[in-house]
Amino acid sequence: MASPTDTYHAIRQSTSHFVDVRGLRYHVRQWTAGRQNSQPPLVMLHGFMDVAASFQFLVDALPTERTMLALDWRGFGLTESPAVDSYWFADYLGDLDAVLDHFLPTAPVDLLGHSMGGNIAMMYAGVRANRVRKLINLEGFGLPEPAASEAPRRMAKWLDQLKIPQRIRSYESLQAVADRLQQNNARLTADKARWLASHWSREAADGQWHLLCDPAHKRVNPILYREAEALACRQRITAPILWVEGAQTNLLDLYGGRYPRVEWDKRLDALSRFAHVEREVLEDCGHMLHHDQPEALAKRIGTFLQM
Repeated sequence: MASPTDTYHAIRQSTSHFVDVRGLRYHVRQWTAGRQNSQPPLVMLHGFMDVAASFQFLVDALPTERTMLALDWRGFGLTESPAVDSYWFADYLGDLDAVLDHFLPTAPVDLLGHSMGGNIAMMYAGVRANRVRKLINLEGFGLPEPAASEAPRRMAKWLDQLKIPQRIRSYESLQAVADRLQQNNARLTADKARWLASHWSREAADGQWHLLCDPAHKRVNPILYREAEALACRQRITAPILWVEGAQTNLLDLYGGRYPRVEWDKRLDALSRFAHVEREVLEDCGHMLHHDQPEALAKRIGTFLQM
């Protein structure tokens, strides 16, 4: 068993690219294929409060014949934070479109998204169907849909939060950040937690370790999620879809009682009526599938991409 001082050693080393994306200095991590080949690149989209480096364990388990890219969303990781007090979902699609235009302006890609990144991937694959050859969704399926009557309360909450500076907790050491990651996910081993912590945070001049996340992300979105609009986009997807979830994922932990499992399954069933969907459930695995079971996930993804 790894001790708290052990650190995971990446098998495939990545290269960091910094490109101008809609006025922001955007960070894109690239793992180059071991040899020249004709397979499309795999582009990976991380979830909320995560970073591109989060996919390292999965990359190390996947075959080396494919180039892979992962971007830090705006306000996360090494990508700049815009001079805004709130974040808007459509901007993620705009950023992804610009990143693909920069790195892969003509060829379709295989697109993978986790959680929030899965939601973005699904929307993008519907809006830009010609850009996506195959789609992999790791537990990213919309949000709880509030009643329209919630709009005034949500808007008032947002207005109130605009008056208050948002803060994210800092930590006294890198190990404290790693401990936090393991508290969030008990399946995460100590060596992987410490490696992730070094990419999830930075030591500042005050000696504290600060998470690489703009505190403005904590503000509530005043625009209500509308499933009908998301569904209209998803219905335009032409790429085959691999949906993967963890057997131990608990929607109550993620959303409280606002997103019952019956609604989750209803949306999956609706998706299967207009798209080719393969569904996979990984055992001994929760929401962070690429951390909990990277080898099993890589095996399933590899089969799907080769079909």
